[in-house]
This record gives sequence, C-alpha cells and structure tokens, in this order.
Amino acid sequence: MDFKTRIRSTAVRTFASARYLNFLRGKARIRRKLSAKPAAVHYFHQVDDPYSHLAVQKLDQLKDAYPIPFKAHLVSKPAPEFQGSSDHFNNWALRDALSIAADYGTSLQVARQPGPAEVQAANNELAPHLNQPDFAQKAVEAGAALWSGRSEKDAARQPGQAALREGDALRNKLGHYLGGMFYFDGEWFWGVDRIRLLEQRLIEEGYGDGRVGLCAPEPAPVDTSGLDASEVVLEYFPSLRSPYTAIGHQRVLDLLARSGVTVKLRPVMPMLMRGIPAPFAKQQYIIIDAAREARARKIPFGHIVDPFGEPVKRAFALFPAALEMGRGMQFVTAYLSAAWAEGIDIATEAGLKRVTAKADIDWKNLQQAAAGTDWEVVLEDNLSDMLAAGLWGVPSFRVTGGNDDTAFACWGQDRIWRVENEIASRL
Repeated sequence: MDFKTRIRSTAVRTFASARYLNFLRGKARIRRKLSAKPAAVHYFHQVDDPYSHLAVQKLDQLKDAYPIPFKAHLVSKPAPEFQGSSDHFNNWALRDALSIAADYGTSLQVARQPGPAEVQAANNELAPHLNQPDFAQKAVEAGAALWSGRSEKDAARQPGQAALREGDALRNKLGHYLGGMFYFDGEWFWGVDRIRLLEQRLIEEGYGDGRVGLCAPEPAPVDTSGLDASEVVLEYFPSLRSPYTAIGHQRVLDLLARSGVTVKLRPVMPMLMRGIPAPFAKQQYIIIDAAREARARKIPFGHIVDPFGEPVKRAFALFPAALEMGRGMQFVTAYLSAAWAEGIDIATEAGLKRVTAKADIDWKNLQQAAAGTDWEVVLEDNLSDMLAAGLWGVPSFRVTGGNDDTAFACWGQDRIWRVENEIASRL
C-alpha cells in the first residue's frame, strides 16, 4: 500500500469507527456540562428546503415522545460547494421529497420553487416563533404556503435575517452545512431518513422506552418476493469508491433475487474524481453517517482501504471484461467488500487478484479480455445517462418497463425501499 493510500485509509477508518462517534458524543457532552447547559436536541430548519418541510412535520410528535427540550433554529441553504451539483440540487431535492413524503406520513404540495422575497418573508414570519410551543405548526403552515405559491412576498420586516445569522453560526460551529438536520450531543441526523436513528439514540440515553414505536421508521416496501418482474428494467449505477454504495449493495442484490427484475449494471466514476466538490465537513459526515447506517443494519463495514485515484481506475479497467464474461456483478460485489469491509489492499495487483478470485474469475483470462476494452467509454456512457436522469450521486437507480412508459429515477441507499415499490407498481 503506498503512503497516500495508507494515510487516507487510516483517516477514513477512524471516522468510520464506533469509537470515533463515541468520542464525538463524549466531547460534546463534556463541553455542554462545562457550560452548564441542559441536554437538548437542536433542529435546523431551512424554509426553502423540502426535506426540512417533511422533517418539521415530525417535530411535535418527537417532542411528545421524548422528554427532552427541542430547540429550533432557522438556517440558510447550503453553500454551492456542499450541493454536489448546484445547478440541479434544488430540483432534485424537490423531486425526491415529493417521492417519499406520503410514505413517511407527511405531505408536500408544490406549485413552483419559491423566490428569495418569499423565502425571506417566511423566515421573518417564523423567527418570533423559534422555541415557542407553536413553532412546528407555524413552520408547517409557512412551508405549505411557500411551496404552494400562496406565501407573502413582503420582506420589509427583518427579524428573519438575525435569526438566520444565529442559526447559520451555530450550525457551522457544530460542524454541519445542511438544513433539515437534528443535532444531539455530538451527532447529526439528516431529515426524516435519520429521525429513526435520533430516536434510537434518545432511547439509549434514557429519554424514551421505544414501546410505542418510532415516530419516523423507514417505510416498509411492498414485498416483491415471488413476483415476475422480468419485464421491468432496473439500471443500477454504483461506484467502487462510495461508502453508501458499499452499505446498500447487498440489499440491492437481495432485491434483484427477490423480484426477478432485469438488471443493467452501470458503474460510474467516483464523484470526487469527476470534479464534484466535497469539502472536508461533507466528506467526514458522509463516512460517519454511512458507518452508522451499516452498524444499524448489521452490514460489515469499516475495515477500509480507500480506493481513490489510480486504484479505482485499475479496477474499472477490468470491469467491462468481467461484465462480458458474465461476472460483472460478482466483480463489483467482491471489490466493494474488499475495499470497505475486509481491508484488502485493492491498490495493488495482489489485492485485485484476490478480488477476482472472490468473484470466481480467472485472473489471466480477465487481463487478456480487458486488454481489448475501452473502459473509459463504458463509464462515460453510464455517467451520461445517469446525469440525463437528473442524478449525480451514487448509488443511483433508474426503473423502466412494465405497465408504465415513463422512467423513475432516484439515488441513495436510503431509497432502495422506494425502488422496490416502483418495481411492484409496474407489475
């Protein structure tokens, strides 16, 4: 393993460890006690963020279920460097939130994207209600008006600007960048997708017994077991250097086996290697969150050799040949396990040989077959189609066929349940 890979992998392993998360929790708890502040959950609300609109609909239910103060803050949208694709970020967030709202027991009705004056007016309206008993109700009402195009545009009053400055400063101090976030003693939880983990943390801390059920469990998909979904096509866009791909991959395999859907495996280059920015705070949060999800789902993860740069290119150079040999999925499966769970040095030829052996592929045959392939063209074609679907992150999914002529696309291991629902709806 070269020096850069060793340093990078050591850092990623550290951030992925339960020990590091416990360190963050303990550090925050000590700081809070030294400042004589009581324990509290902080919620950061962004009025023009559809995910915040869904999350705030759960706030009163959380307050009723867990006897701990919940403190609300108003925040601005994330800076462009935190958005991945700033040109598509707003449209994607809205599309995704609309796709999951009903399954989480929330609602979102949209006429158009709100303008700056409407956003400022909504912040002005909500600022006086921060940490008042009616904040969630007022936030839901303001959000419903904002997204439906019924909101006020009078931004003459300015209480929202001061509230935004305070909320942004606290969010930055605590180390995050998104809206719709919950924070409790060193740990961040994003939107409705992570409320279940916040609840489990609060139960562990003694703030609830969990006997009445979670306020926001992950939606259960329609079970496609035994259905013949072969007329439906699932395009699966993974990346070999994606922790979220790694922790979701086995569930994708289970879905394929369960439903019989026709799969097209279409890997793409990692986002950072495509020039998509990811500041340190975002990279750190992603690996902490992915590792926490893996532990919650009992998925092997954490013994990591970070495959960045040339190691990924060397692996991708072999993929088209593996696919041609009918072992493409096995190759991706073996590589993800080696890099993210087994600590195999995939930066070396010896490591790649172990990957191909695990995928039941003859190394010499694979090398010979790979010599005549243009793997970069294959990955570029995959990426082009993924971007055309309005997606830029991984893992991404596109579902076509069956009884629906339109395509459905989404991204993230958090949406595998949604993909299964989409497959079932087309049968």
